[in-house]
Amino acid sequence: MIDLLSATPLRRALVIGSLPMIWILAMNVAPIVEMVRISFLSSYPPTVGKQAVWTLASWRVFFGDPIYIYQFFRTLTFAMVVTGITLMITYPVAYYVAKVVRPERQLRFMLVLLVPFWVGEIVRTYAIMILLGNRGFINMLLIWLGIIDQPLSLIYSNFSVGFGVIYLTSLYMMMPLYAALERIPTSQLEAAADLGAGPLTRFWKIILPQSRSGISSGCVLVFLISIGIYATPVLLGGSRTTMFAETIAGFFMYAGDTWPIGAAFSGIMLVGAMVVCGIFMRLVGGKEGSILR
Repeated sequence: MIDLLSATPLRRALVIGSLPMIWILAMNVAPIVEMVRISFLSSYPPTVGKQAVWTLASWRVFFGDPIYIYQFFRTLTFAMVVTGITLMITYPVAYYVAKVVRPERQLRFMLVLLVPFWVGEIVRTYAIMILLGNRGFINMLLIWLGIIDQPLSLIYSNFSVGFGVIYLTSLYMMMPLYAALERIPTSQLEAAADLGAGPLTRFWKIILPQSRSGISSGCVLVFLISIGIYATPVLLGGSRTTMFAETIAGFFMYAGDTWPIGAAFSGIMLVGAMVVCGIFMRLVGGKEGSILR
């Protein structure tokens, strides 16, 4: 049997890849297909005495209400801004660990960075609430230093939501950047310095182009997490910071006609995220036409 299954490269590939493909189809593709199917139904879950029919009404809800369109593009903008800020914050840290810290100490530094992420998302979000609260560490420190007299309204705002999302997603940017920067030969940087290239020239000509794979991977991960994150905006945000994922979740809290609307909105968010990520990967991660090339 083993000889028969491994007789040709094609058979070996089918044997090795069958289980991952079954997992992908069952756990990733099938739920998306079911979500799309539900979005075209007039009602869901099925109820006794009510026949669901095929309709585009759920999709028209989004395009017929400017509030949903505004909220969708605001969420896209929020995710892109958070991704950019996360990149700017984590890039120097990743470079320091990959190129400045001695190799035998890099594992210790990575463990220090990883330890906070061993705690669940909800626990870390509550920690941020304590940090940014009216009687939190930041406000108490500013009052103690005499910078302010009254606590600042740091929580339940765009700032608190952005701060929380950046903190929760920084590791997903950090790891691809570290992997890409660690692969850059130090000899190239030393040779460029010997030839008279300054720090900015070395960064722009050597470091940045060779780390674009980490930039593209990290940015895509952070963007996809930011656009679909739910718990953190609910806990740290207010009525003016409602994300599109919160709106989608609201439709699934009720049975009947609202589930297809939530499925349609989920499909819209999925398509929008794929379009943005595709454009970004083409500009930054592609071998040709890259803005970093």
